[in-house]
Amino acid sequence: MSTTGEELEELPPSAKLVYKVLEYDGPLTQKQIVQESMLSARTVRYALERLQEIDLVSQDVYFADARQSLYEIEEEKVAADGGEADCNEAEPCCAE
Repeated sequence: MSTTGEELEELPPSAKLVYKVLEYDGPLTQKQIVQESMLSARTVRYALERLQEIDLVSQDVYFADARQSLYEIEEEKVAADGGEADCNEAEPCCAE
């Protein structure tokens, strides 16, 4: 199992759901995660804290409304685990 999978396995179900929502829907604000996951705002906030503690999710400024933050899955973590990083034909591939 990948490192990300092992880290996710240790988390509560709410954190796993928030991670999956971010994985499928891309960067989202906390409000958007609440809407997509149908979890309470407090539960989403707790899940995001847990995911940030183990560096699976990063927080950035949401430029459309600076009062909110934008959350997304850490790209380096996903790529290191062989997740969504694809080889680009224009660049040399490490699998050659």
